[in-house]
Amino acid sequence: MDPTTITGISSMATRQLLAELLARYQAATGRAVSIEAVGGVDAARRVRAGEVFDLVILADDVIEKLGAEGHVVVSSRLAFVRSPIAMAVPAGTPRPDISSEGAVRAALTSARTIGYSTGPSGIHLLAVLNSWGLDPAAKPGRLVQAKPGIPVATLVARGEAAIGVQQLSEFLGEPGIDIVGILPPPVQKVTTFSIGIGTRSTRVQEAQAVITYLNASEAVEIKRRFGMEPA
Repeated sequence: MDPTTITGISSMATRQLLAELLARYQAATGRAVSIEAVGGVDAARRVRAGEVFDLVILADDVIEKLGAEGHVVVSSRLAFVRSPIAMAVPAGTPRPDISSEGAVRAALTSARTIGYSTGPSGIHLLAVLNSWGLDPAAKPGRLVQAKPGIPVATLVARGEAAIGVQQLSEFLGEPGIDIVGILPPPVQKVTTFSIGIGTRSTRVQEAQAVITYLNASEAVEIKRRFGMEPA
Protein backbone atom coordinates (compact mmCIF):
# COMPACT_ATOMS: atom_id res chain seq x y z
CA MET A 1 0.00 0.00 0.00
CA ASP A 2 1.15 3.52 -0.79
CA PRO A 3 2.65 4.95 2.43
CA THR A 4 0.68 8.16 1.87
CA THR A 5 -2.64 6.29 1.97
CA ILE A 6 -4.75 7.05 5.02
CA THR A 7 -5.80 3.76 6.60
CA GLY A 8 -8.69 2.80 8.81
CA ILE A 9 -10.84 0.03 10.14
CA SER A 10 -14.60 -0.10 10.54
CA SER A 11 -17.42 -2.47 11.39
CA MET A 12 -19.48 -3.95 8.57
CA ALA A 13 -22.47 -1.68 9.22
CA THR A 14 -20.87 1.38 7.63
CA ARG A 15 -18.84 -0.30 4.89
CA GLN A 16 -21.02 0.61 1.88
CA LEU A 17 -21.55 4.18 3.04
CA LEU A 18 -17.83 4.68 3.65
CA ALA A 19 -16.96 3.19 0.26
CA GLU A 20 -19.08 5.78 -1.55
CA LEU A 21 -18.11 8.75 0.58
CA LEU A 22 -14.40 7.96 0.41
CA ALA A 23 -14.50 7.40 -3.35
CA ARG A 24 -15.92 10.92 -3.59
CA TYR A 25 -13.25 12.21 -1.20
CA GLN A 26 -10.46 10.72 -3.27
CA ALA A 27 -11.92 12.11 -6.49
CA ALA A 28 -12.18 15.57 -4.92
CA THR A 29 -8.80 15.68 -3.18
CA GLY A 30 -6.59 13.09 -4.87
CA ARG A 31 -5.83 11.60 -1.45
CA ALA A 32 -6.32 7.85 -1.04
CA VAL A 33 -8.13 6.40 1.97
CA SER A 34 -8.33 2.65 2.58
CA ILE A 35 -10.84 1.47 5.19
CA GLU A 36 -10.99 -2.24 6.03
CA ALA A 37 -14.46 -3.41 7.06
CA VAL A 38 -14.62 -6.38 9.43
CA GLY A 39 -16.78 -7.55 12.30
CA GLY A 40 -16.90 -4.93 15.04
CA VAL A 41 -15.56 -7.30 17.71
CA ASP A 42 -12.62 -8.24 15.51
CA ALA A 43 -11.96 -4.59 14.65
CA ALA A 44 -11.76 -3.58 18.31
CA ARG A 45 -9.50 -6.55 19.06
CA ARG A 46 -7.08 -5.55 16.32
CA VAL A 47 -6.95 -1.95 17.48
CA ARG A 48 -6.25 -3.12 21.02
CA ALA A 49 -3.54 -5.45 19.70
CA GLY A 50 -1.63 -2.44 18.42
CA GLU A 51 -2.32 -2.43 14.68
CA VAL A 52 -1.80 1.03 13.26
CA PHE A 53 -4.90 2.74 11.87
CA ASP A 54 -5.31 6.42 11.15
CA LEU A 55 -9.09 6.14 11.53
CA VAL A 56 -11.30 3.86 13.61
CA ILE A 57 -15.06 3.79 12.86
CA LEU A 58 -17.09 1.68 15.30
CA ALA A 59 -20.08 1.86 17.63
CA ASP A 60 -19.77 4.94 19.84
CA ASP A 61 -19.49 3.00 23.10
CA VAL A 62 -16.60 1.00 21.64
CA ILE A 63 -14.80 4.15 20.47
CA GLU A 64 -15.29 5.59 23.96
CA LYS A 65 -13.71 2.49 25.55
CA LEU A 66 -10.82 2.48 23.07
CA GLY A 67 -10.20 6.12 23.92
CA ALA A 68 -10.18 5.40 27.65
CA GLU A 69 -7.72 2.55 27.02
CA GLY A 70 -5.37 4.79 25.06
CA HIS A 71 -5.96 3.35 21.58
CA VAL A 72 -7.97 6.24 20.13
CA VAL A 73 -7.32 9.97 20.61
CA VAL A 74 -10.08 10.94 23.03
CA SER A 75 -10.49 14.48 21.69
CA SER A 76 -10.95 13.17 18.13
CA ARG A 77 -14.06 11.11 18.87
CA LEU A 78 -16.96 12.37 16.77
CA ALA A 79 -20.40 10.91 16.09
CA PHE A 80 -20.79 9.87 12.44
CA VAL A 81 -24.18 8.22 11.82
CA ARG A 82 -27.16 6.73 13.64
CA SER A 83 -28.29 3.32 12.42
CA PRO A 84 -31.62 1.59 13.25
CA ILE A 85 -32.24 -2.15 13.44
CA ALA A 86 -34.40 -3.81 10.80
CA MET A 87 -35.84 -7.25 10.02
CA ALA A 88 -35.51 -9.18 6.76
CA VAL A 89 -36.80 -12.47 5.35
CA PRO A 90 -35.83 -14.62 2.34
CA ALA A 91 -37.01 -13.04 -0.91
CA GLY A 92 -40.53 -14.03 -1.83
CA THR A 93 -41.53 -15.36 1.59
CA PRO A 94 -44.35 -13.84 3.68
CA ARG A 95 -43.40 -10.70 5.58
CA PRO A 96 -44.44 -10.83 9.23
CA ASP A 97 -46.24 -8.01 10.97
CA ILE A 98 -43.75 -5.91 12.96
CA SER A 99 -45.99 -2.93 13.68
CA SER A 100 -45.78 -3.34 17.47
CA GLU A 101 -43.71 -5.00 20.17
CA GLY A 102 -46.29 -7.78 20.42
CA ALA A 103 -46.18 -8.38 16.67
CA VAL A 104 -42.38 -8.55 16.68
CA ARG A 105 -42.48 -10.97 19.60
CA ALA A 106 -44.95 -13.19 17.75
CA ALA A 107 -42.79 -13.13 14.61
CA LEU A 108 -39.62 -14.02 16.47
CA THR A 109 -41.15 -16.73 18.65
CA SER A 110 -42.76 -18.45 15.67
CA ALA A 111 -39.73 -18.26 13.37
CA ARG A 112 -37.96 -21.54 12.69
CA THR A 113 -34.55 -19.85 12.76
CA ILE A 114 -33.37 -16.32 13.51
CA GLY A 115 -30.16 -14.85 12.12
CA TYR A 116 -28.34 -12.21 14.16
CA SER A 117 -24.94 -10.55 14.33
CA THR A 118 -22.05 -10.30 16.75
CA GLY A 119 -22.48 -6.52 16.79
CA PRO A 120 -24.80 -4.08 18.58
CA SER A 121 -27.97 -5.35 16.89
CA GLY A 122 -27.24 -8.92 17.96
CA ILE A 123 -26.48 -7.92 21.53
CA HIS A 124 -29.73 -5.96 21.62
CA LEU A 125 -31.75 -8.86 20.18
CA LEU A 126 -30.52 -11.23 22.88
CA ALA A 127 -31.37 -8.65 25.54
CA VAL A 128 -34.90 -8.28 24.13
CA LEU A 129 -35.44 -12.05 24.08
CA ASN A 130 -34.26 -12.29 27.68
CA SER A 131 -36.56 -9.43 28.71
CA TRP A 132 -39.45 -11.47 27.35
CA GLY A 133 -38.36 -14.46 29.42
CA LEU A 134 -37.27 -16.37 26.33
CA ASP A 135 -34.06 -18.28 26.92
CA PRO A 136 -31.98 -18.16 23.70
CA ALA A 137 -30.33 -21.45 24.73
CA ALA A 138 -33.64 -23.28 25.19
CA LYS A 139 -33.81 -24.35 21.53
CA PRO A 140 -30.27 -25.06 20.28
CA GLY A 141 -29.79 -24.14 16.65
CA ARG A 142 -32.76 -21.79 16.47
CA LEU A 143 -30.59 -18.70 16.85
CA VAL A 144 -27.97 -18.55 14.11
CA GLN A 145 -25.17 -16.06 14.70
CA ALA A 146 -23.40 -14.80 11.59
CA LYS A 147 -19.66 -15.20 11.76
CA PRO A 148 -17.72 -11.92 12.15
CA GLY A 149 -17.61 -10.11 8.82
CA ILE A 150 -20.53 -12.10 7.34
CA PRO A 151 -23.76 -10.12 6.90
CA VAL A 152 -26.91 -11.58 8.42
CA ALA A 153 -28.41 -11.02 4.97
CA THR A 154 -26.24 -13.85 3.68
CA LEU A 155 -27.79 -16.29 6.18
CA VAL A 156 -31.28 -15.13 5.21
CA ALA A 157 -30.62 -15.35 1.46
CA ARG A 158 -29.26 -18.89 1.84
CA GLY A 159 -32.30 -19.96 3.83
CA GLU A 160 -30.18 -20.63 6.91
CA ALA A 161 -32.32 -18.09 8.79
CA ALA A 162 -36.06 -17.62 8.32
CA ILE A 163 -35.78 -14.14 9.82
CA GLY A 164 -32.78 -11.86 10.07
CA VAL A 165 -32.26 -8.99 12.50
CA GLN A 166 -29.48 -6.49 11.87
CA GLN A 167 -28.71 -2.86 11.07
CA LEU A 168 -30.86 -1.61 8.19
CA SER A 169 -27.72 -0.47 6.35
CA GLU A 170 -26.49 -4.06 6.18
CA PHE A 171 -29.70 -5.26 4.48
CA LEU A 172 -29.97 -2.53 1.84
CA GLY A 173 -29.02 -3.75 -1.63
CA GLU A 174 -28.34 -7.33 -0.53
CA PRO A 175 -29.64 -9.98 -2.97
CA GLY A 176 -32.01 -12.78 -2.02
CA ILE A 177 -33.82 -10.98 0.80
CA ASP A 178 -36.85 -8.78 1.38
CA ILE A 179 -36.60 -6.08 4.04
CA VAL A 180 -39.66 -6.22 6.28
CA GLY A 181 -38.96 -2.87 7.89
CA ILE A 182 -37.46 -1.09 10.86
CA LEU A 183 -38.30 -2.50 14.29
CA PRO A 184 -40.71 -0.37 16.33
CA PRO A 185 -40.07 0.99 19.82
CA PRO A 186 -39.51 -0.34 22.43
CA VAL A 187 -37.71 -3.23 20.67
CA GLN A 188 -35.77 -0.79 18.49
CA LYS A 189 -32.29 0.40 19.39
CA VAL A 190 -30.58 2.99 17.25
CA THR A 191 -26.79 2.60 17.32
CA THR A 192 -24.53 5.62 16.95
CA PHE A 193 -21.33 4.93 15.05
CA SER A 194 -18.45 7.30 15.73
CA ILE A 195 -15.03 8.03 14.27
CA GLY A 196 -11.77 8.42 16.13
CA ILE A 197 -8.12 8.86 15.21
CA GLY A 198 -5.82 6.03 16.25
CA THR A 199 -3.20 7.06 18.78
CA ARG A 200 -0.50 5.40 16.66
CA SER A 201 -1.38 7.47 13.59
CA THR A 202 1.36 9.63 12.11
CA ARG A 203 -1.12 11.41 9.80
CA VAL A 204 -3.35 13.11 12.33
CA GLN A 205 -4.04 16.23 10.24
CA GLU A 206 -4.85 14.19 7.15
CA ALA A 207 -7.13 11.90 9.20
CA GLN A 208 -8.90 14.92 10.66
CA ALA A 209 -9.52 16.24 7.15
CA VAL A 210 -11.23 12.95 6.26
CA ILE A 211 -13.43 13.14 9.38
CA THR A 212 -14.45 16.68 8.47
CA TYR A 213 -15.40 15.54 4.96
CA LEU A 214 -17.40 12.54 6.22
CA ASN A 215 -19.45 14.82 8.48
CA ALA A 216 -19.95 17.64 5.99
CA SER A 217 -23.49 18.74 5.08
CA GLU A 218 -22.99 17.36 1.56
CA ALA A 219 -22.86 13.84 3.03
CA VAL A 220 -26.28 14.02 4.71
CA GLU A 221 -28.39 12.74 1.82
CA ILE A 222 -25.87 10.01 1.01
CA LYS A 223 -26.06 8.78 4.61
CA ARG A 224 -29.85 8.66 4.39
CA ARG A 225 -29.69 6.74 1.12
CA PHE A 226 -27.75 4.06 2.97
CA GLY A 227 -30.40 3.80 5.71
CA MET A 228 -28.70 6.01 8.27
CA GLU A 229 -29.14 9.44 9.78
CA PRO A 230 -26.31 11.91 10.34
CA ALA A 231 -25.28 11.99 13.97
